[in-house]
Amino acid sequence: MRVLKFGGSSLASLPRFADVVQIVQQQAATSPVCLVLSAPQGVTNMLVELTDLAYLGADYQPELTALAERYQQLLLEATHLTAEQVSTVAVLWQQQLAKLALHLQGISLLRHCPDHIKAQILGLGEQFSVALMTALLQAKQLHAVALDAVTLIKSQGDYLNASADIASSEQTLQQAITNQTAAVYVIAGFVSSNSQGEPTLLGRNGSDYSAAIVAASLRANACEIWTDVDGVYSADPRQVKQTRLIDRLSYDEAMELSYFGAKVLHPKTIGPLARYQIPCYIKNTLNPAAPGTCIDSNGDGEALVKGISSLEHLALFTVSGPGLKGVVGMASRVFASMARAQISVSLITQSSSEFSISFCVSQLYLSLAKKALEQEFELELQTGLLRPVSILADMAIVSLVGDGMRQHRGVAAKFFASLAQARVNVVAIAQDSSERSISAVVEQAVCKDAVRVCHENFFSHIPSIDVFLVGCGVVGAELLAQIERQQAFLQQRQVKLTVYGIANSRQLLLVKEGINLADWQSGLGQSQASFSLAALTEFVRQQHLTNPVLVDCTSDEGIASQYVDFLAAGFHVVTPNKKANTASLNYYRQLRLVAQQQRRRFLYETTVGAGLPVIDTLQGLLNAGDELLAFEGILSGSLSYIFGELDAGASLSEVTGRAKAKGFTEPDPRDDLSGMDVARKLLIMAREAGMQLELCDVETAPVLPADFDASGSVDDFMARLPLLDAAFSQRVAAAKAEGKVLRYIGEIHQGKCRVAIKALTQAHPLASVTAGENALAIHTRYYQPIPFVLRGYGAGAAVTSAGVFSDIMRTLSWQQQV
Repeated sequence: MRVLKFGGSSLASLPRFADVVQIVQQQAATSPVCLVLSAPQGVTNMLVELTDLAYLGADYQPELTALAERYQQLLLEATHLTAEQVSTVAVLWQQQLAKLALHLQGISLLRHCPDHIKAQILGLGEQFSVALMTALLQAKQLHAVALDAVTLIKSQGDYLNASADIASSEQTLQQAITNQTAAVYVIAGFVSSNSQGEPTLLGRNGSDYSAAIVAASLRANACEIWTDVDGVYSADPRQVKQTRLIDRLSYDEAMELSYFGAKVLHPKTIGPLARYQIPCYIKNTLNPAAPGTCIDSNGDGEALVKGISSLEHLALFTVSGPGLKGVVGMASRVFASMARAQISVSLITQSSSEFSISFCVSQLYLSLAKKALEQEFELELQTGLLRPVSILADMAIVSLVGDGMRQHRGVAAKFFASLAQARVNVVAIAQDSSERSISAVVEQAVCKDAVRVCHENFFSHIPSIDVFLVGCGVVGAELLAQIERQQAFLQQRQVKLTVYGIANSRQLLLVKEGINLADWQSGLGQSQASFSLAALTEFVRQQHLTNPVLVDCTSDEGIASQYVDFLAAGFHVVTPNKKANTASLNYYRQLRLVAQQQRRRFLYETTVGAGLPVIDTLQGLLNAGDELLAFEGILSGSLSYIFGELDAGASLSEVTGRAKAKGFTEPDPRDDLSGMDVARKLLIMAREAGMQLELCDVETAPVLPADFDASGSVDDFMARLPLLDAAFSQRVAAAKAEGKVLRYIGEIHQGKCRVAIKALTQAHPLASVTAGENALAIHTRYYQPIPFVLRGYGAGAAVTSAGVFSDIMRTLSWQQQV
């Protein structure tokens, strides 16, 4: 005998009923089958809605009519049934509806629905499924017999959430099978009866439990749970992408997963099956050839972790105070009060000092549980032996499950590191002595984030980077092009980099599936939204993104002033914008403090050397115990180009015009010629070396003489610039006469910073730097008298964007520590 259970999703329409018939037909060819059925999809929900409407005194007639039409439509589509078979099923549902209408009328008049009446109403859908399925099987010439679950499956406990009475069910079911020989026995799930013969329910979605009861009572060879997925997955596929199908589970693992929220199995299902060592298979009605998941006593002990599940809508209660410590029986009183109130406890944890006991219950029972505790400990609360009961609502439990956890060290550490990575605060922890599962109580709002990051670290091993770009000018646009080109490389590295947001000074584009980088301009142009921290934070929250990265490719001071807020909100910040690192020293320190506190990265390698690893090199030297003695560098690619061309005989106005046309300078060349860009870069280097300086402490001599009129528009400025050509030509010639060249240098010496034009000998390391190159000579205790020199292109969108891209990839370092 094999027991096959089909849920509501497998009975959603007549074609689905037909799929079930085909599966049963194949199975019945080799051994007898007992078929356990749920109500057609949505019918139980309709019955709940009808009961609620009647209880509230509302008009339930439209919903009742919709239920009748649902039944009628299913029957009308069963065209291959005989007239007699159709009549039999039609009479049943018409009788059901008549009985239902009487019950609803009584509920509406009394504004009361006793549990025993509710149990009769909510179990009607399964009985319709049995009648229709029996007729369909008989139409296929299968000897099918309908069994009455209400009389045959025995239970005990309350009317709506009863527990199986296996001993009594065994007698009644075996007797029924003995009296009626058939190829297929069809029986309703969810419903049963107590010792008085009154209808009871086995808990919502309890048809799985029914199947286990039948399988245990009949000592079946196997119990098959047929649903709309291929088996049990490593996490809920609705919450987590790239979940893995689990081939085998032990009974204990399956029980843990189902108890802590796995939706494929009813929590009570495993108990009867494990007791009689009956294997259980989870299979897909829409893909019957798939092997599914096997649950038995062996499982697969080699796998470290089998699954991650979550249980939401909980309240965490904490009973604490000196009256608990060393007092025998206090814990038993806590849970006895819950038992008397018929409240199930989901998780228990106790401090080693015996000062407090915490436990979780369904949030539906929050008020009832609070009342039960306050009544039980009324005297202790009044005298101060116990503190007022602490209650945290809107909580959830995230659980890691796997028999293999017992043989491996560091699983718990990795679990909690994953929760920290997701920026999830752990409120309580529980682990049993079997080490089969470990659970953490977290806020429900971040539960999905916790599950996703844990699954990423234990299963998929594909870290994610969630990019939000601000500033899509030359550098920003090039960065997007590089990201698009590098997708194949990222896939090889098993990194998922998605651009979710792009903003300019006027508009913000957010796409929950990720932006199509081949056509981002049109999407941004049509957007009506504008950039703000609130907009990005809400988007991240709604999409449950766990590694958001703000990439600022602007030179905007206003955006730079918000970096602390973005870091505090959980964003990494990557930027070539120098404004934040050259703002006040207090802000500079605050950025690093908040980044450290929030475990976020603030990365700005491109602020000094574009694509050159300047800051990383300096930090590496300092971290190794070296000390910066002096520094000098050509830190502006645009000025490197200009002064190199001056050496070649070009005039200042001519070469500045060419540099502007090539995009080497800012749109307004005065920004480069003022020397402030170099001064900011030099200040960043000084601060990285530990110098406590402000921007005003950097002595800056601009390229342009102080008496030159640099006012007006860009065009006006460029028109007046030839007035300086002769003076600059003379300076270049004078330097040549001494065997020197002019370069615009930033230098740090004896704790002071200076930016100015400097004449260098041909032997100087920076003398040959031209054509847009940057070069830096770092003098340290280890590197003297010959300095550590870095040299390469420091101007241009490609190298700057590449440096930004590299920093974006470095945000993975927090995840790779897990």
